[in-house]
Amino acid sequence: MSRKPGDEPDIEIGAVVRAKKLRFKSKPQTDIEFRGEPEIESGSGSKRENLPDEVEPGVTYRDVHVRWGAAARIVPPPDLEDDADPKD
Repeated sequence: MSRKPGDEPDIEIGAVVRAKKLRFKSKPQTDIEFRGEPEIESGSGSKRENLPDEVEPGVTYRDVHVRWGAAARIVPPPDLEDDADPKD
C-alpha cells in the first residue's frame, strides 16, 4: 500500500503482543483480506523480536515481542476523481 501524501488509509488496525514464553501446538494458519466495492488497496505486516516468520510446532520461543498492523484505503472510481479536481 502506498504512503504518498493524501493517500492515508481509511482504516487502520494494530496490535502488540509480548510473551515471556510462547509455544505452538501446530503451525498457525493466518490470512487477512479486505473486500468491497469500489476497489480497495490494502496491506499488512509485522515486526517480530525472537520469533521467526514461520514458527515451528513444539519449539519454545522466549522474550517474544510482535507488532502487527493492517491498513486499507478505498480507491475512488475514476469518474469520482475527475469530479473532485478543482479545474474550474
